[in-house]
Amino acid sequence: MRSVLLKKGLMIVNLGTPDEANPKKVREFLAYFLSDSRVIKMPKLFWKMILHAIILRVRPKKSAELYKKIWTKDGSPLLEYTKAQAKYIQQQLPDVQVEYAMSYSTPFINDVLDSFIENETEFLTIVPLYPQYSGTTVGSIFDTVAQYFLKSDKIVNFTFFRSYYSHPIYINYYVKKIKAAIAESPVDGILFSYHGIPERYEKDGDNYRMECQKTTDLIVEQLPELATYLSFQSKFGPGKWLQPATSDCLQALPSEGVKRILVVAPGFVVDCLETIEELGDENRHYFLNAGGVEYRYLAPFNADKELGDLIIDLYTNPTK
Repeated sequence: MRSVLLKKGLMIVNLGTPDEANPKKVREFLAYFLSDSRVIKMPKLFWKMILHAIILRVRPKKSAELYKKIWTKDGSPLLEYTKAQAKYIQQQLPDVQVEYAMSYSTPFINDVLDSFIENETEFLTIVPLYPQYSGTTVGSIFDTVAQYFLKSDKIVNFTFFRSYYSHPIYINYYVKKIKAAIAESPVDGILFSYHGIPERYEKDGDNYRMECQKTTDLIVEQLPELATYLSFQSKFGPGKWLQPATSDCLQALPSEGVKRILVVAPGFVVDCLETIEELGDENRHYFLNAGGVEYRYLAPFNADKELGDLIIDLYTNPTK
């Protein structure tokens, strides 16, 4: 009888988003995000001077204009899709408290953890919405959770998922979706684009690239024989990031005979600025201006139930 009475919780965590698509709110979001020492590994005082004296004076206005382009009547796509996934999971797990949290915007991780503690949760499962591990994303979430419980006597049993880059539901989702896309309209190649990280982070031990490569290999081995490429996007700052860059690839491929390209971003589970604007618009122009004929971007899970099913499978079969 004891097991029936245990209170269980499930928290999914995404990166976050500005509350509104205006410079003020974007500045608040960027100030929080870019102050994370997991994201920017520089001497704190030096980086703080750069951040507040230069970046937060210039970037918010430009970024706000880009956010306006992707904003919907319901607000941020990243937030709305994350909410939709949490709602679906809650419907499937009615006896579990299901919540979503954000690393750098509301609802913040600590506030959501408070709600589990207030509900006397005894077993908590935490699933970051990043299929591949990186210290800049999953590592940062783990830091926040660990610090929360280090400062509290109200410790709960919890399971934390570091990655699920090879999970069958995840891999099969993309295999099926890519097959349908190329059956509808043949392409010369498929580009798998992942968010980049600084190269020196990899040298320090971050195995993010390896997990991106494994994800790509597992998808490609189930596809018809076709030219495939792996690249990294969203470079920020002057340092060297993982190569090759998505923008460079797309500008080079037409000269190599790849005139029709399908672009897939398996590292993102829901659409956001980096997919809708950067992949859907900016990189499209790079490819077409370089001589490409057809450019198609394949959206990730967004509100598709397969993402919720994947998370439910992680929750119910944690050692699978």
